[in-house]
Amino acid sequence: MDWSLVIPLKPLAVAKSRLADAAGEELRPGLALAFAQDTVTAAAAAPGVRDVVVVTDDRLAGAELARLGARVLPDPPGAGLNPALAHGARAVRARRPDAPVAVLNADLPALRPAELARVLSAAAAFPRAFLADAVGTGTTFLSASPGVELAPAFGGPSRNRHRRSGAVEITVAGVDSVRRDVDTGEDLRAALRLGVGIRTAALAGHPRIAE
Repeated sequence: MDWSLVIPLKPLAVAKSRLADAAGEELRPGLALAFAQDTVTAAAAAPGVRDVVVVTDDRLAGAELARLGARVLPDPPGAGLNPALAHGARAVRARRPDAPVAVLNADLPALRPAELARVLSAAAAFPRAFLADAVGTGTTFLSASPGVELAPAFGGPSRNRHRRSGAVEITVAGVDSVRRDVDTGEDLRAALRLGVGIRTAALAGHPRIAE
């Protein structure tokens, strides 16, 4: 399958608010952008990925991610995460009606293309599928086969919501980098142990993060 990936990103001024305690308010927006840059770079390099669409109203982030080859869409619904994801999926299928679509979190700085490819391969067997996050309560990936509505239900304990919606949980092993989203300082340190992309790594030497 030639997958289109939709990646949502909040305006950097408000993104990753829970990282402020660990990284400081002055570093937090830069980290949010670095996470997204490393996520987009790895996602675009994954076998089976045709294109990456980023939904964001942040001009700086949009310009930086477009330089990496992403198609950047504004968020006209302006109604939160799930409407933004549905908007991105509709935009993909406006161009490619039979496209398989998947949503990926923007905060996966340790993402490995080969691991994402394994998740996509597993997802291709089902009309809708999802991958739980490292904690086991949220979701980092949701897919919909050609002709199937994405129906995203992200936010908080979304693992159970996606399961109840009929999406099949992906249980393939060895995809830790696709599960490892970053909301807190502890999450970031766990991602650093996996090995992060070059942009996150460039900021991760800050003394506050190393504490």
